[in-house]
Amino acid sequence: MKLTKDQIIEYLHRSYTAVDGLWFMKVEEEFDFATALRIDEKVWQILPKIQARQLKSLTGLSAGMEALFQCFTRKLQIDGLVFSAAREKDGFTLAITECPWLALLRKAGREHLAGQIADKICRAEYAGWAAEFGPEIRYELQSQICHGAPCCRLRFFQSAPASQDTAASLP
Repeated sequence: MKLTKDQIIEYLHRSYTAVDGLWFMKVEEEFDFATALRIDEKVWQILPKIQARQLKSLTGLSAGMEALFQCFTRKLQIDGLVFSAAREKDGFTLAITECPWLALLRKAGREHLAGQIADKICRAEYAGWAAEFGPEIRYELQSQICHGAPCCRLRFFQSAPASQDTAASLP
């Protein structure tokens, strides 16, 4: 049996999304929702580092806002999110209008949990991506579909570098 590259990609993508949901539900069955969410948050604090480093390696990009923009928007495309991006002087803003993770929760009849999950997982994921591209890069989650907004609005921006302690240089 021969599979095309696209078939292999689809197989791996479905496996990736299925395993995320399956392990969560099994931990929830064994313990409870709060425990499953706490463990999932820990996973999503690490996964962005792996994803970002892999994309940086594949693209030859390293650090900074432009590298984050290129890698993160590519990741969103790969994951099947529908979004628009606007560049700004100090960073960029994304408006995510369709999220396959939310679609999976809806399909499973668990949409009522989406807000709780997004509050932990999305924040962990976005913080991980920002940190991977520079200590001065921050993010701001301005709205979320899971909380009834028309889109998830996410802004990555460059914060001012921390000023050095000038008191030490005073006489």
